[in-house]
Amino acid sequence: MSEGGHVAATDRYGDRTLVVRDGLKLHYRDYAGASDKPPILCLHGLTRNSRDFAGFAERYSPEHRVLALDFRGRGRSDDDPLPMRYNPLTYAGDVIELLDRLELPHAIFVGTSLGGLVTMTIAAIARDRIAATILNDVGPDVDPSGIERILTYVGKDRRFNSWDEAADAIAANYGASFERYTHDDWVKMARRNCREENGEIRFDYDMAIAEPFKTAGPAPQVDLWPLFQALGSKPLLVIRGENSDLLTAATTEKMKIVVPDVKVATIPGVGHAPELNEPEATAAIDAFLASL
Repeated sequence: MSEGGHVAATDRYGDRTLVVRDGLKLHYRDYAGASDKPPILCLHGLTRNSRDFAGFAERYSPEHRVLALDFRGRGRSDDDPLPMRYNPLTYAGDVIELLDRLELPHAIFVGTSLGGLVTMTIAAIARDRIAATILNDVGPDVDPSGIERILTYVGKDRRFNSWDEAADAIAANYGASFERYTHDDWVKMARRNCREENGEIRFDYDMAIAEPFKTAGPAPQVDLWPLFQALGSKPLLVIRGENSDLLTAATTEKMKIVVPDVKVATIPGVGHAPELNEPEATAAIDAFLASL
């Protein structure tokens, strides 16, 4: 097991690698920051990668050290030859290995969508590694309509001839839930979500991440509310997109009952998931981090 990396002269971060227990090499960005505060650990959504947190990390470092991991099969991390290991428990093990290797007793977790589910998993198996949590547009109940929308595009290896074409495809996936987005905003999202390869543009993840969703037989029903309740024993902020089809207003209200001390910020005109650079999001995150 090893670590390595370099810092480009124009970057605010170092590109690092971590070889985990099953031999896969995982990539993460490491933004230097103060050592007297817990680092912030950013975990992305299902088809996304560490680039989603570039603006966030630049905002909160160097006051905090910020780490942004590419889950296995995403971005610059290795693909997993066994697709059934693409699941929250495996990802949680990878995250704990990263913290162990860096000798970090705990971190402030920022989990978007899948990243939030991984954070809840860690709350169940290693709660002491979590100093505080920001859940971005995810909760213990996930609305089936949001899952159905995601399954219409995940694992489909589409190729595009231009960034404009990729941007239009991504905009089609998200519908009208991002009311204020312009074409330029979708192009920026495409550049975070996709990579250039052999003269084409394609999504920057292993298409096999969709395989666990295709298994025969009924999916096991897992009650995530106890995991969320465990997470609520530490400071907790929930960010929700007003137009989200994954985290409903009703689930958010129930979360406030289950964890009375939870802080909640709803981001207007935004669907799943907020980018965390919206004024309402940054105000809530600034206040939350200051309260720690």
